[in-house]
Amino acid sequence: MQDEMKSKKIKDTEAALEGAVCPHCARIKVRSSGEYKKLINRLNRIEGQIRGIRGMVEKNAYCPDILVQSAAVTAAVHAFNRELLANHIRSCVSEDIRAGKDETVDELVKLLEKFMK
Repeated sequence: MQDEMKSKKIKDTEAALEGAVCPHCARIKVRSSGEYKKLINRLNRIEGQIRGIRGMVEKNAYCPDILVQSAAVTAAVHAFNRELLANHIRSCVSEDIRAGKDETVDELVKLLEKFMK
């Protein structure tokens, strides 16, 4: 039953995003079903962790307990970013470089600079 609901949720999200374009650069990334599911699963876990932290605050949990959960969310967001970046390099960047689009390297460098702040 849960798998059916997850599958429906994924299909609904895919339908909503079909044709969605970045408002800044008009570029899109068509992800494989597997890549999409992995990323959405990570985001769902992060969302659940955030809700848990909110519940802890609402129930006046002890500060260090909340901080431990907050650190876990930070680690989960970093893991999401690593996976997304790796997929980006393996697909978008490598395809653009093969196509002779050298500006993609500059874009990647700027992106990495943001991560290293």
